Amino acid sequence: MPETSGSPGPTPETHVIDFRAAEHLLNARDPRGAVKLLDGVIAAHPENTAARLLRARAFFAAAQLRPAELEFTIVLEREPDNAFAHFALARTYERQGRPDQAKRHFRLAAALDPNPEYLKAARFDG
Repeated sequence: MPETSGSPGPTPETHVIDFRAAEHLLNARDPRGAVKLLDGVIAAHPENTAARLLRARAFFAAAQLRPAELEFTIVLEREPDNAFAHFALARTYERQGRPDQAKRHFRLAAALDPNPEYLKAARFDG
């Protein structure tokens, strides 16, 4: 009897390609397409913080604020010193009309990285 071989599942290389393609889709303003690609990457590698951060950015760009909030929060649980994730979570809270939570994360971002955009958003003077 001849052996039947099914097509192999996704490989680590496939996930890298999907991650890079998702970056391009997000830059091309197709955040929903990016999320679809990243879903597979994260299903296979749930510990991949870079993929989660990219998916959070894609959710935010697609105005899916609750999923964005969840992903940014997961990233910050793993990388509490990630200034960009604090800043992006703050923007997410801001868009949800949650100014107190936004202010806290804007200030954390600015404290971690004196990026002028972070400092301006932190509004330490007011």
